[in-house]
Amino acid sequence: MKNINEVKAEIKKYILEASLSDVKNVDDDALIFENGLLDSMGLLFLIEFLGEAFQVEVSDDELNPKNFESINNIVSFVSNKLSVKV
Repeated sequence: MKNINEVKAEIKKYILEASLSDVKNVDDDALIFENGLLDSMGLLFLIEFLGEAFQVEVSDDELNPKNFESINNIVSFVSNKLSVKV
């Protein structure tokens, strides 16, 4: 199982690669959608990525903006899902 730093690094790398803007570094608390890093389609691809990379399924009631608004929130969401699964 990956540790939290590995999870964060993978998520951050994915967001930087999928970003709609030309950014080299993103603060872990930066608001991803407000800053234009991802749009609604980007969210769908992010959810797909989380499923493939971490075997995390996102249910409809978990599609709360709070879960996905920043890298730290996404990491927290994923780590909570992984700890429940173990």
